[in-house]
Amino acid sequence: MDNPADCIAQYLPIKETGYFSALVKDYLAAAPSLKPFYTFTPDDQGLAEAVSLRQQFPVDRSVLVSVLQEQYSTIEAADIVRQNIASLQQENTFTICTAHQPNLMTGYLYFIYKIIHAAKLAQHLKTKHPDQNFVPVFYIGSEDNDLDELGVFRYNHNTYRWNTPQTGAVGSMHTDDLQPLIKELFQVLGPVGVPEQQIKHIIGTAYSSGHTIAQATRIMVNELLGFLGVVVLDANDYRFKKAFIPVIENEMFQHSAQAIVTETSDHLNAVYAAQAFVRPINFFYMKDNIRERIEQVGEQWQVLNTDFLFDAAAMRAEINNHPERFSPNVILRGLYQETILPNVAFIGGGSEVAYWMQLRALFHHYQVFFPAIVLRQSALIIERKSIELQQKLQISLSELFQKTEVLINQYVQQYGDDTWQVNDLKAQLEQLEMATKADLSGLDHQLHHSAEAVFTKMKKQVLVLEKKILKAVKRKMDDKVQQIRSLKEHTFPNDSLQERYDTFLPFYLTYGQRFFEDLYAHTHPYGTEFLVLQYQ
Repeated sequence: MDNPADCIAQYLPIKETGYFSALVKDYLAAAPSLKPFYTFTPDDQGLAEAVSLRQQFPVDRSVLVSVLQEQYSTIEAADIVRQNIASLQQENTFTICTAHQPNLMTGYLYFIYKIIHAAKLAQHLKTKHPDQNFVPVFYIGSEDNDLDELGVFRYNHNTYRWNTPQTGAVGSMHTDDLQPLIKELFQVLGPVGVPEQQIKHIIGTAYSSGHTIAQATRIMVNELLGFLGVVVLDANDYRFKKAFIPVIENEMFQHSAQAIVTETSDHLNAVYAAQAFVRPINFFYMKDNIRERIEQVGEQWQVLNTDFLFDAAAMRAEINNHPERFSPNVILRGLYQETILPNVAFIGGGSEVAYWMQLRALFHHYQVFFPAIVLRQSALIIERKSIELQQKLQISLSELFQKTEVLINQYVQQYGDDTWQVNDLKAQLEQLEMATKADLSGLDHQLHHSAEAVFTKMKKQVLVLEKKILKAVKRKMDDKVQQIRSLKEHTFPNDSLQERYDTFLPFYLTYGQRFFEDLYAHTHPYGTEFLVLQYQ
């Protein structure tokens, strides 16, 4: 970069953004209604308790380290990553985990945010507990089969979609037929410069022919965020699934999760909306190019949309001989994660926080550690042109978070020359109604109701007039209205959170690795506020 921009961080309380559910806001406020659904508060005290208790729930560290070393055997990882992997062999090393599916090009900004947050919390806990080690882990949801969601990303207002005949778990798909899409992206990546050359090299290396999507994702995260010590784990491995056999068997034959999670969800639904749906069997069957749900029909187990059919003996044999073929859904994925990782905290978005609230009793049933649940850092990136426009329009940070039409109407009412007439008319009408009713009250009770009907009709007509005046003022202020729309489209595209729409690419191309360093520097350990990074 020729001109590195100054980076200024501001924070907005989550409850003031208008983008988070009542459950999330109550969770951050430690509302009594949610306390039965989690074990540790998302703060220093809660994490200290989690670290202390986690030691009572051992995991097979030898298998964990062995699998990770194997997965990293062909990758040039930073020394800190290698050291973190090796340290997992020690009983005083714990993980801070976040998870996401292997979206192409990372998919969305929040993919990056949650990983950086894991690294920041790990570093923070190290300062609080110097005798312990904390390793940030990114858990790839490589078994997800939703290609419609994972095979799409946006860049520069264009949507790129991977059209492939491959089916099954996306993490196991190969990158060979992805090359034309990468070539198409490379033709428009810019501006030309060092970051552009770096990201082309990283993408080209990660998604080169012969790799799987899981391997590509590991390389991407390692190249972009390895300097923070982030360890990438693909849990789609026979050695991990072997430790999960007791749960697979119980779920297949006893359906424990359905009863337990249903009861918890019923209690949660008394105040909030449960996020995840529990089934009698919460596993997919995964083999070759398929990943399909398993359903029990009588004394047999059917893999939907296939010819696979098992009786009880065959199902038990399949579980014990091939546990890697059983893929947990959202209800059991976290349980699997905590079975193989010495984890003390899970970092997730609002929907993830919500569905973890359904799972505590299930963890207790299986005697698996239930980690501290931490809301991931949310962020908004505002660049120089948008900052200048925001200042010119005199729009505050909290106002910027409003929906576009709400903001426009508010702006027009505040700065338009004609809106006072409607407000004045409303006030006069209220006064006239009160005076008329007072005058008529001594004559006839029925006249009071007649007057009320007349004034109700008049108020409706005033509302119609107000809308017409608002439209007229908007036309008169069209330049300002279009500037607001432009500002909102750059900061909240499609009236959604920027982090759920854009990839990291445009910001990396402008600021290089410094973008990640700035995010890391200004991320808070517990994500209780919305981060706004302003590049001036």
